[in-house]
Amino acid sequence: MSNQTHDIVDTAVAAGTFKTLVAAVGAAGLVETLKSAGPFTVFAPSDEAFAKLPAGTVENLIKPENKAKLAAILKFHVMSGKVMASDVTGKVLSPASVHGENLHVDGTHGVTVNGAKVVAADISCTNGVIHVIDTVIMPKH
Repeated sequence: MSNQTHDIVDTAVAAGTFKTLVAAVGAAGLVETLKSAGPFTVFAPSDEAFAKLPAGTVENLIKPENKAKLAAILKFHVMSGKVMASDVTGKVLSPASVHGENLHVDGTHGVTVNGAKVVAADISCTNGVIHVIDTVIMPKH
């Protein structure tokens, strides 16, 4: 699936399976960042991934008073640069997230990011790439 005419945000909106992520990006004030030149690699939790969180978690995180915490969580899902699945196949890497904390990317048996499984990879956008993950990953701090 290649979408070279849309940026990361517009691609996520068009897909229709990232409604929670798109709402969270808006609530965190990160829309303009993810529409900028980048390039970025986004590990995008699907709506199903967000649905796995304990009841009320998302509703709580999108409240204005939790904007900084929400932004930190979302930035943990983003890396600078465009990293395709083929770049990590057979490797274990610890790249820095935009949040600052390193991610654990394991490409030895499929691809996982901090234990979340990449279920769809290499969705190209004008300013980077989206890889869909099945679990929301949380930074330690």
